Amino acid sequence: MLRSILIGLVAGQRAMAPLAAVASAARRGVLPAGAPGARLLANPLVVSGAIALAGSEMAGDKLRSAPDRIILPGLIARSVTAAFAGAALAPMEQRKTAAVLAAATAIAASYVGFRLRVRAMRSFGQDVTGFVEDAIVMASGTAVANLNRPVQRSSR
Repeated sequence: MLRSILIGLVAGQRAMAPLAAVASAARRGVLPAGAPGARLLANPLVVSGAIALAGSEMAGDKLRSAPDRIILPGLIARSVTAAFAGAALAPMEQRKTAAVLAAATAIAASYVGFRLRVRAMRSFGQDVTGFVEDAIVMASGTAVANLNRPVQRSSR
């Protein structure tokens, strides 16, 4: 269930990043058995689309007219993508709880991330803080999606 909570932290910063991470994990076959939507998510077009949406969201975040992440539509999007990704990353018997925890974590993380970003923007500006945040989000999302991935050992 740790992966679900961690993906909620990612969703709190970028709504589409959890979908891109989970779709990429599905494509590589590292989601738990029976993960919801795994076959659809593993489709190369879906993976590409999810990555494109995440990239578009990140690009849009740099616009001066970009809305705050804590507006209601943003919070809804973050909680929905977090719930779906959280369920996909959890074992079957924990999926409902994982979805709720991921969504709640995403909402809380949205407010914390917003406050931190506003403070950082005072010193470093919107673009720099946005690019740093994007790098952290993408690295974190990828790491969370691969957290329980089996390690392949070389045979000698």
